[in-house]
Formats: sequence, C-alpha cells, structure tokens
Amino acid sequence: MRVRLVQLYLGLILYGFSSSLLVLATLGLDPWDVFHQGLSRTFGLAIGTWAIIVGAVVLLLWIPLRQRPGIGTVSNVVLVGLTMNVVLGHVGAPHAMAARIACLVCGVFLNGVATGAYIGAGLGPGPRDGLMTGIAARGHSIRVVRTGIEVTVLVTGWLLGGTVGVGTVVYALSIGPLAHVFIPLFARGRPTPEHALEAV
Repeated sequence: MRVRLVQLYLGLILYGFSSSLLVLATLGLDPWDVFHQGLSRTFGLAIGTWAIIVGAVVLLLWIPLRQRPGIGTVSNVVLVGLTMNVVLGHVGAPHAMAARIACLVCGVFLNGVATGAYIGAGLGPGPRDGLMTGIAARGHSIRVVRTGIEVTVLVTGWLLGGTVGVGTVVYALSIGPLAHVFIPLFARGRPTPEHALEAV
C-alpha cells in the first residue's frame, strides 16, 4: 500500500508539473486546461485554482452516478492544481520557439507517464475520468462520452479565452498511445480495467 501511495502522489505531482509545461509552452493546452485557463482569464484566480474548483464540482456530479471516489480521486482534485500554481508562480514562460516546443514535447510525454502512474496505483480515478466512466456505465459508449465532454469543455474554454493550438492537437493524438504504454507498466498487482485504458 505504501508503494502505491508513493506512486500515486508522485504521479499527481508529475501530472501538475507536466500540465504546467504545456501552459508555459503557450502552444495549446489539453481540453480541460483550455477550460481552466479560460475561466482564469475571464474571472481571475490562478489556472491551478480553477483546476481544483472544477475538479470539486465534477466530483459532486459523481453522486447521482453512484460513483465512489478513492483516496486518489480526492488527492487528484487538490494536488494537481496546487502543483500547477506552485510551478507557474515561480517559472516564467520562455520566449524562444525551441524552448516552447521543448516544453510542449516534454509536457505531453510526462503527462502520459503521470497518467500511467496515478491510474496504475489503483487508488481511484481522477474526477474527470470517473465522470466519463460513470456516464458510460449507464449504457453509453465511453469514447462518445469522452469526446462529447471534452469537445464541450474545449469549446467553452476557447470562448472564454483559453489557448487552443498545435499543442492541443499534439496532446489529443499522443495521450492515448502514451497511456496505453504507461498504465499497464505502472499497474500495481492487478489487471488494468479496460475502461481505464479507454478513458485516457
């Protein structure tokens, strides 16, 4: 259990750090962070703070879906956003295109590693993943549910001023294959649920 907890928390910190690299690259974010950034630019508060607020609201949506959060779920809500706030509060965005591209590539890759680590720990999915799988459990295709939710938050975030760009496309094309490699690699003593692989 101790090893799984260490893996969980290292994975969540790495997830927040890798998400921060995507913000620093200013070349486009993943759909949820486009939404968080749009909220930040429109209403104030840091992007990581909005990640925490949105995560908490999404977690409340689990109640009618009868989803049960684990320690990893609650930790995800708090730790990813806090890590983003710390990193973005102390590191400035690079100006050179080569550095921005490096941030993008490293951010996407490390995000895949982090996804594998925190899901592979088996201590509860993230609130957004659990929302997707909870809705899908009601008889809907998880890919359709995922696409519908992410398109909605992406468009809403873009309308609010979030950054959509080549990084958004790179993330969308890369995160699935990366997760399919790293989730089984980090799985701790139990088969990885098929829906966990499909949800990322």
